[in-house]
Amino acid sequence: MALFVRRPEFGSRISFTTYGMNKTLLFVGLGNPGKEYGLTRHNIGFMCIDEFAAKNKFEPWVDKKDMHCQLTQATMNNGRVMLCKPQTFMNLSGEAIQAVAQFYKIPLENIVVVHDELDIKFGQIRIRTGGSSAGHNGIKSVTEHLGEGYSRVRIGIGPKTPEQIDSADFVLQKFSEKEHASMPKLVREVSSILSEYAYGSPINTETRSFLF
Repeated sequence: MALFVRRPEFGSRISFTTYGMNKTLLFVGLGNPGKEYGLTRHNIGFMCIDEFAAKNKFEPWVDKKDMHCQLTQATMNNGRVMLCKPQTFMNLSGEAIQAVAQFYKIPLENIVVVHDELDIKFGQIRIRTGGSSAGHNGIKSVTEHLGEGYSRVRIGIGPKTPEQIDSADFVLQKFSEKEHASMPKLVREVSSILSEYAYGSPINTETRSFLF
């Protein structure tokens, strides 16, 4: 169970050229573009951001080819929340996020990246600000382009099974049947965490676990 009080999740449509909001937040889901990667473990960041967008009635995704990503946005808590799915493939994710952050002048402390984490057990979500990439090439790219001050929602996809399988092969596999059955609950939990942050709950440097 999450440690926060739940708030309603909703959004309203606004133009990408709208300014004057109290605050702009950028939530990023990491993954690989293309249908062949759609339900793989490495794309859970995309899945969670899609769930959050649907829950809060964001506008349809817009392809921003100049920024190498898909974007959408809505107003929440009298501020602007932007969602981003980099289309650069995982290893170059930082390029797209940097482009969006610079163009819309979003400070590092207002950026949250949602991604898979092989070193965390499936069904567990940990939140932190900064920290090492733990071998995750997408996070490595984001840190190279932004620095370490952004926040992360780390979604467990481990442990690796069979143990001897190459990590790159494992993360590009689809979830097991048992894992797939738990996915709706998992992505809803991440969506709730993002909603709580949008409504003012801080993401601190401490690591918190969400077990269910």
